[in-house]
Amino acid sequence: MGTGEEEEPQKSGEATTADEAGQDQETREEEEGGLMAGLVGKAREFVSEKIAQIPKPEAALERVSFKSISSEGVTLHSHVDVSNPYSYRIPICELTYTFKSDGKVIASGTMPDPGWIASGLTKLELPVNVPYDFVMSLMKDLSGDWDIDYVLDVGITIDLPVLGTFTIPLTTQGEMKLPTFRDLF
Repeated sequence: MGTGEEEEPQKSGEATTADEAGQDQETREEEEGGLMAGLVGKAREFVSEKIAQIPKPEAALERVSFKSISSEGVTLHSHVDVSNPYSYRIPICELTYTFKSDGKVIASGTMPDPGWIASGLTKLELPVNVPYDFVMSLMKDLSGDWDIDYVLDVGITIDLPVLGTFTIPLTTQGEMKLPTFRDLF
């Protein structure tokens, strides 16, 4: 009987050692997982910091002015100056715009694939076509000075090799003097 009693404590002792070994294994796995997560986090921070330091193209939007009148409506235009800090040209994926006056959207549109941004400074012309029905509603809202207060929102979507596709948002607002009949003819 004495030998049977001795065997029992040995079995429970072996089980305790196995449990401790299992817990040690789990602790090591957690520490390794925490170590890997920490390394991955530091790598992400490093890459994010380096990408943030990469120079990106910048743009400026000029005021809106009257360009022409046609059978479809009135064409307004604005120039977008884009500076490219790289020695190679960058493709423009699209150029979007929204022209607003008095809180109302007067014209909006997209120019798909408008070209490239050359190295240095590139001037893009942005035509805004306003249909006659909107022109008539604007005429009703005009005061005696023939000025229209406007807001022009533009988004230039470009594709950079390392950063991928991103949009440069631009906004300009001001007051545009409408042409008189004397100005047109």
